[in-house]
Amino acid sequence: IRLNMDFLFTGESMRDNELTILDQYDIEVKNTRKVRDAYLCESNQGLYLIKEMKCSEKRMTVLEWLGAHLQEHKCAQIDRILKNKEGALFSTTEDGAKYFLKKWFQGRECDVQRERDVLDAVANLTRIHKAMSEPVSPNNPQVEKVLPGKDLRQEYFRHNREMKKVRSFMRDKVGKGEFELAFLQHFDAMYDCASSALAALNESDYDTLYQESIYQHRMVHGDYNYHNILFTQAGIATTNFEHVQENIQITDFYYFLRKVMEKHHWDERLGNKMIEYYQSRLPLRKGELQYIAICLAYPEKFWKVANSYNRSNKVWIPAKNLEKLELVIKQNEEKKRFLKTIFSFQL
Repeated sequence: IRLNMDFLFTGESMRDNELTILDQYDIEVKNTRKVRDAYLCESNQGLYLIKEMKCSEKRMTVLEWLGAHLQEHKCAQIDRILKNKEGALFSTTEDGAKYFLKKWFQGRECDVQRERDVLDAVANLTRIHKAMSEPVSPNNPQVEKVLPGKDLRQEYFRHNREMKKVRSFMRDKVGKGEFELAFLQHFDAMYDCASSALAALNESDYDTLYQESIYQHRMVHGDYNYHNILFTQAGIATTNFEHVQENIQITDFYYFLRKVMEKHHWDERLGNKMIEYYQSRLPLRKGELQYIAICLAYPEKFWKVANSYNRSNKVWIPAKNLEKLELVIKQNEEKKRFLKTIFSFQL
């Protein structure tokens, strides 16, 4: 690698030990700059992103295989990993930190305030899902390394137990603050939503959908949000597949739908349009639609607020925590209306 130091940004550029990583790749880097949890590298072969490796080496081989698999199935705009000069998928600094380099794209993130962006992102997701549903060799060693997603019933059960634990702690606390009082005031209503969602999941086709997905090696992106969807001149690029797993594919759509709806105050018109847009390209079974409704019904953000409190020192509660709690309560009422109108699902 030939690194032109004249073009290297200062302050937000890479540290010396991280710069040694670039020596291990056969590209000419012109400059680097800090971006979210990574460094963007401008090179003679286009843009690359260098990122610290926080997953296992086994996961890296899966990501390499998945990138090739997606490109073979007409998903060209994928952030594929670049091997170093020795043919390895990652490189190591002198202090033992591991980094990997992957293809990156010049473009802008999906703007969830633009309806066209949102619908194009939904269409892109269906292309990704189709490609990740294509048959692969049942004995493919890389496919066998893809981990199955968590059992949602067990996860909801654990979340419910954790919320009750936080409630018990607050009840016994002397000198409750404004946050604790608000949390206790709304706990019963929110916990009823959580219990109802878990009960609906137990009575649904979840087991069948989940087991089918694992048996057929159906993969999900695992983190399909607007940060990982880039609009470029060559089309939409999909990035950051590090959370890929075998699971019910519509989980990706539920997550993206929830993120968009939270930004749009659970706009029924837009939400319905997103569902229709997905279904027009990948038809959904009744059980899959019910699964989306159940996932949306579960008060995930209320649990996150409770979990954040549980992990804090509980002596001083930031004012923003109360703001988050109040927003969650408000959005939950909007969400109930949305679920009743769009899915005929009532908590």
